[in-house]
Amino acid sequence: MMRLNLVLVLGVVLSGLYLVNVQYESRRLYSELDRAKAQAHRLATENERLQVEKRAQATSARVEQLARTKLQMHTATPALTTYVTYQPAPTASTALGTAGPSTPQGQQP
Repeated sequence: MMRLNLVLVLGVVLSGLYLVNVQYESRRLYSELDRAKAQAHRLATENERLQVEKRAQATSARVEQLARTKLQMHTATPALTTYVTYQPAPTASTALGTAGPSTPQGQQP
């Protein structure tokens, strides 16, 4: 009988220690999960802030201002515009004087 009581007491003690260990581990994991959720929320907020900042940096007014200051660009005016006219390259038949019109196809002389 004494042996059975010792085995039962040992079983109750081991069961109690196991229960305390499981509860401790559960609390530790819960707090770790809570910290991970808080970090995920901080990262999501930071990502949203960076996306807003990225959109603000890419506005057309900012790009134009950077082009004017850093690249020293300016808007095109008629005084600065160079117009290029089309002149067809001479072909072998027109160089020899053997064929056709001297104006490009589809244009009136």
